Amino acid sequence: MAQNETVAQDVPAIKENKMGTMPINKLLISMALPMVASMLVQALYNIIDSLYVARISETQNELTAISLAFAAQNFMIAVASGTGVGINALLSKSLGEKDHKTANKIAINGVFLALCSYIVFLVLGFTCMEMYMSWMTGVREVIDFGVDYLSVCFIFSFGIFGQIVMERLMISTGKTHLAMITQGVGAIINIILDPIFIFDNGLGIIIPGLDFGFGMGITGAAIATVIGQIAAFILGVFLNAKYNKEISLSLKGFRPSGTIIGKIYAIGVPSIVMASIGSVMNVLFNSILNGFTTVVEGAKQTVGQIAQTSFGVYFKLQSFIFMPVFGLNNGIVPIVAFNYGAQKRKRMMGTVKLGMIYAIGYMAIGLAVFQLLPEMLLGFFNMHDPISLSIAVPCLRIISLSFVFAGFCIIAGSVFQALGKSIYSMFVSIARQLVVLIPVAFLLAMSGKAEIVWWAFPIAEIMSVIASLVFFVIVYKKTIAKIPE
Repeated sequence: MAQNETVAQDVPAIKENKMGTMPINKLLISMALPMVASMLVQALYNIIDSLYVARISETQNELTAISLAFAAQNFMIAVASGTGVGINALLSKSLGEKDHKTANKIAINGVFLALCSYIVFLVLGFTCMEMYMSWMTGVREVIDFGVDYLSVCFIFSFGIFGQIVMERLMISTGKTHLAMITQGVGAIINIILDPIFIFDNGLGIIIPGLDFGFGMGITGAAIATVIGQIAAFILGVFLNAKYNKEISLSLKGFRPSGTIIGKIYAIGVPSIVMASIGSVMNVLFNSILNGFTTVVEGAKQTVGQIAQTSFGVYFKLQSFIFMPVFGLNNGIVPIVAFNYGAQKRKRMMGTVKLGMIYAIGYMAIGLAVFQLLPEMLLGFFNMHDPISLSIAVPCLRIISLSFVFAGFCIIAGSVFQALGKSIYSMFVSIARQLVVLIPVAFLLAMSGKAEIVWWAFPIAEIMSVIASLVFFVIVYKKTIAKIPE
């Protein structure tokens, strides 16, 4: 008996994870709030990047270039984030099942996939940037600015891949506050370095009287971005090693597991495709806008160039609305996945319902801001002239009509991801952005009025709500309803 007691004492007790015990509202807030805060910081530095770039010159060619570069940059982030979704859901499920050995294997294989992804984008950074920018526009100066910016972002992308996988490991174990720290530190470093690298007197913007800077223009903006990402990656490695004790990252005897990698990508690839479709949509939509070739009198730009810049500014601004909801999504996925593994249906559905309320409510606030204050928002990007506003104001007001619908779809997508049904999210995204949005935009462009094209977004979002609702009912009947109360 004494021997048995000794053996029992030698086995370390594993504390019950809060995702299975904490009251749902408190749990969701504790999981999501740090991610929402970090996403807001992330959105802030994305916008500040463009705010500084918009003031480099009066031509706005730098702002147009960074707007057109968005799709390529977003594709890279989509690969990193989609892989992270697969790691997150699979890891949380294993922890819910108390299978810590498998969880460790998932974690180290996730790090291996991040390295492989970086190598691919390193090659793309050296070979494909000129071709991409030339496809987006025929303006030589805009092409050169875009190539300079994207080359830096791609070649040094090991920072963003490492940062995202480290954050996902922490989110999977419920330590979203640590992920918030890495995102926040990376964003703050970027915000501080932006003016210093962009302008000759950039330090004076931060500390009056110290007029020092590297004056590298749009290339400086890219350098500040990758330095922030690399710093966040390094900090993420440290925080995982010191505080994330539920996961052990060890390279000793490591060999890639085809089975685990397959499971990660079974969940992650639909998310990658879903996010990448946004980049494809962005490229195709900008191509449609580029077709408006009438030169605006007194502006020395075509209607298409102004529309492309307006579209890019919209995406920067809407990140303040969407990023926090994606943060909420990041908090929901591990909770639903954990309680699915633990077979706790009530906790799963309680999390989903609260998530819907928070997401739709926040999106409604965003809708009100875009409807009431479009001129003020555009003024931050140095867009004051009546010609630009005549195209940009309808852009913000019309596209923002889709916000509330999008809130529902994002939370429904988080349920699909958590339950390993990311394929449904992929179908919804493909239907919305390629099957509906682009064809509708093309037809509306035939009117010859750029401001009419924006209506493609709310039309496509209504379709995605219908599709998401249908898939959610299917998932509920086939999976969730079969879990015992």
